[in-house]
Amino acid sequence: MVIQVIEVDSADDPRIADYTRLRDTDLRRAMEPEQGLFLAEGDKVIRRALATGHPLRSMLMTRKWLPSFEDLTADAPLYVVSDRVMENITGFQVHRGALASMGRLPLPAVPDLLAGSPRRVLVLEDLADHGNVGAIFRCAAALGVDAVILSPRCADPLYRRAVKVSMGAVFAVPYARMTDWYGGLADLRRAGFQLLALTPDQSAVAIDKVQLGGRAALLLGSEGDGLSSHWLEEADQAVSIPMSPAAMELGVDSLNVVAAAAIACHALLR
Repeated sequence: MVIQVIEVDSADDPRIADYTRLRDTDLRRAMEPEQGLFLAEGDKVIRRALATGHPLRSMLMTRKWLPSFEDLTADAPLYVVSDRVMENITGFQVHRGALASMGRLPLPAVPDLLAGSPRRVLVLEDLADHGNVGAIFRCAAALGVDAVILSPRCADPLYRRAVKVSMGAVFAVPYARMTDWYGGLADLRRAGFQLLALTPDQSAVAIDKVQLGGRAALLLGSEGDGLSSHWLEEADQAVSIPMSPAAMELGVDSLNVVAAAAIACHALLR
């Protein structure tokens, strides 16, 4: 079915409620999972979401972007607005051309995800920054990580900024969310995973020197505090990324979580 093009001339039109108040992060974080939706921005990301089976609820764009999407077939409305109305709706300029409201797919339970064949897994504890979560998913997809496990309080990978930063990689890497932070690592241990806790502590074994078993899970902590003491104690081994002596003298004793994730993933998948 050819997508239906509908002209909208007001930011208050109830048909485009999915796209309003995008700068209200707290509202969107609560509303989107509750209503079973997320927003994708730009041609590549929208197409990647569609290719992985996420249903299209609607699209929103200015008229100049219509030719870019004229080949899409879907039983969903495409709302066309002026540049002024678009900025009034979203609160910012949509540089990538279009927004799409997509339906979420059910997440697997952690044990179900691990019951397949993943050998290398990332486990994210309480990362609050959506951009960092999206960037880590992009690293995971690029470097061949099999799956990502999120702690209960970790940022939503399908929040608009996470999706945008990941360039759609959040659709390529299977993931699940724990329901229990305190005992959540037990599911990985039962599935036979070696739990490696990444820490800036230079006394920990260098990650490229770790003796890896058949299945390994790398634990990454929050941007400021790192891993909790509980997860550090639960891990089989603490591992670190060696810093140069010159960096240490300058007081640079660690990397940001995205850079650390990229280096650590490369080492795990050597």
